[in-house]
Amino acid sequence: MPEKKLSYDCNQCPAYCCSYKRISVSPVDIFRLARHFGLSVESARRRFTKTKEGEQVLRHQKDKYFGTICRFLDSETRRCTVYTVRPGVCREYPEENDCGYYTFLSWEREHQEDPGFVPLTD
Repeated sequence: MPEKKLSYDCNQCPAYCCSYKRISVSPVDIFRLARHFGLSVESARRRFTKTKEGEQVLRHQKDKYFGTICRFLDSETRRCTVYTVRPGVCREYPEENDCGYYTFLSWEREHQEDPGFVPLTD
């Protein structure tokens, strides 16, 4: 299968996808995080997740751009601190060759004539 050509660059984005209110995690994801941090699965579940509407989701932390973001995003570098063991939903995103957030951000930066512009959610 040919490698897909991406039309986005995550290094140029403030991590919009990490601001999703519900970043769901599976038992396999929790196991991977537990092993990475040298914790029991139950400890990792309590420390890194919460139940929201019957679903296990990653906990958040405060963020200057989006209000809250995934607890594993470094708020200064805007990079994932657990990239090699990130949850499946993060591994699959985006499912296409392009990212709507990146397209929007590129358009805004071009029209604002500011390569570092970040549209705020407030």
